[in-house]
Amino acid sequence: THHLRCAQSHDGFSRRGGGPVSSRMPALLVLEDGRTFRGFSFGASGETFGEAVFSTGMSGYQETLTDPSYHRQVVVMTAPHVGNTGMNTVDEESRRIWVAGFVVREPARIPSNWRSQRSLDDDLRTAGVVGICGIDTRALTRHLRDRGAMRVGISTTEIDAQALLQRVLDSPVMAGADLVGQVTTPESYVVPAHGERRFTVAALDLGIKAMTPRQMAARGMEVHVLPALSSYEDLIATGADGIFLSNGPGDPATADHAVEVARQALHHRTPLFGICFGNQILGRALGFGTYKLKFGHRGINQPVLDRFTGRVEITAQNHGFAVDAPVTATPDVPVVTEFGRVSVSHVCLNDDVVEGLTCHDVPAFSVQYLPEAAAGPHDSGYLFDRFAAVMATGAVSAEVR
Repeated sequence: THHLRCAQSHDGFSRRGGGPVSSRMPALLVLEDGRTFRGFSFGASGETFGEAVFSTGMSGYQETLTDPSYHRQVVVMTAPHVGNTGMNTVDEESRRIWVAGFVVREPARIPSNWRSQRSLDDDLRTAGVVGICGIDTRALTRHLRDRGAMRVGISTTEIDAQALLQRVLDSPVMAGADLVGQVTTPESYVVPAHGERRFTVAALDLGIKAMTPRQMAARGMEVHVLPALSSYEDLIATGADGIFLSNGPGDPATADHAVEVARQALHHRTPLFGICFGNQILGRALGFGTYKLKFGHRGINQPVLDRFTGRVEITAQNHGFAVDAPVTATPDVPVVTEFGRVSVSHVCLNDDVVEGLTCHDVPAFSVQYLPEAAAGPHDSGYLFDRFAAVMATGAVSAEVR
């Protein structure tokens, strides 16, 4: 059990500036294997459950909180200080905060940034997101790396660890979770192209982030964002030159509808680009399986090798599942599928996890990471230009950078 003070500077006062840290309510965190951490309430009071995962980003906490891919996950921030730049409306990636809970070591006492409109603590309380601070997040992260992502509970109302543990064990697991329908847009909407419209893109919203259609719009693409259960015919009815499969939460093994949409796009040779969850959907459409990673990749410092160019990109990632495609399927020696030759175009340099797929005989490709990367890095922004080239030529060219 670890017990530290939170939000405390040398003057011993909390971020709220209204008194000492001890005025914060005690909070309890219990993992499904029984590991317990005691700290202080941060954000809303109450109780929450989800899958405990960690993010290694030094910045970008607002984008993390509002990323629909984190739905039903309790995010542990490995950076020791969080909330320094406050919160603003411009950087929100969706209509709400999606994380089930938030874990930090030391929240900022006073946000300091010219763009800040609110404090992190205030936004968490407004959204009803229960958090905990003042625990050893380094020890918690090491535990999750060793034991794997697992269910967790955070409570400001329960002091009995065994009682909270039982409720953790009664909560649902992430494997087999079908969450896309809970985060997708209820109605279609359009993000207009900046300047002259060059292409029309139909985006299947599996949990899309706001920055993604903005990146495409900046390249002259008019983006029609459609609900997750839209059919291939619905997407094509927008006048689409290409289809985009977005990021999203849950287990890709449950996303049969999106897989069928992708298969129809492949059959009709419709240009197709997928990221993150969309990479897993394309993988399934091509006949590959998916599997759950031990603790996943989350953060903005993940190294990926582009096998076509030999270049290494530092990428933003958020995924707990991966495509089970043969890493031996290189661009020079692709594997043959129902839709022709396919190569594993990108791999993670930390663990050889598949980070991208490229089809050689149909106009489709995908990456497991997030090229829109609102908080950075921006190494992979060229992939939107590659998508434009695919729609223009009907073939994937790895030379577009």
